[in-house]
Amino acid sequence: MAGENPKAERRKPRSGVVIPHQPKWHQRLAAALIYFFIRGLAATIRFKLEDNSGLFGGSAPREKIIFAVWHNRLALSVILYQRFVRRYSPERRMAGLVSASKDGGLLARILEHFNVEPVRGSSSRRGSQALREMITAAERGCDLAITPDGPRGPCYSVQEGVMSAAQLTGLAIVPVSYRLGWKLRAKSWDRFQIPLPFTICEVRSGKVIRVPREVTDEEREQLRQRLETELRAITHD
Repeated sequence: MAGENPKAERRKPRSGVVIPHQPKWHQRLAAALIYFFIRGLAATIRFKLEDNSGLFGGSAPREKIIFAVWHNRLALSVILYQRFVRRYSPERRMAGLVSASKDGGLLARILEHFNVEPVRGSSSRRGSQALREMITAAERGCDLAITPDGPRGPCYSVQEGVMSAAQLTGLAIVPVSYRLGWKLRAKSWDRFQIPLPFTICEVRSGKVIRVPREVTDEEREQLRQRLETELRAITHD
């Protein structure tokens, strides 16, 4: 029809399904390099654990759980899972929520190197689809990992996604954070923390939080605030 923009027509989605950005060849290369860098870096770090959850006393937790970790602590999050969970239970698997954006494509590929299943989505894009996939992963017996203030912040503010995942899967939320002795900080919205070699990583877990299947909006908001309080209490910059 005269006056229509053919390029705009081609940009129209053909279905309601949102396809996450897939990593390009250079992102796949970068992901492999970052993976080996993190593995090598972690080998130089001394880890200390303060377990306030009561789940990590020299063995893997008996139940499957949701790990809630701040976005700026992602650098060592999978290393912590390997060290304090898979070390005692090698068959355990984890699915992690990752943004459907281009940057999320890089992170998703890094997680795959660590044998973690990436689930692509966020509150702003592909959120409902990602939630369904997280539920499916939990039904398959996976632990789940969510950055409750990601992918856009505000920093140290718990969003609704982790509460929905806990309510619908029945899995308990375990707040986890850590303090690095030596680190660099990126100039990003969350001041992403990059550990330096031979630093000490003081890991802290918070008290377990459970979201009942039948819960009022007011009760759910109280639990969200409690999770935020727990995470902030164990977080020392």
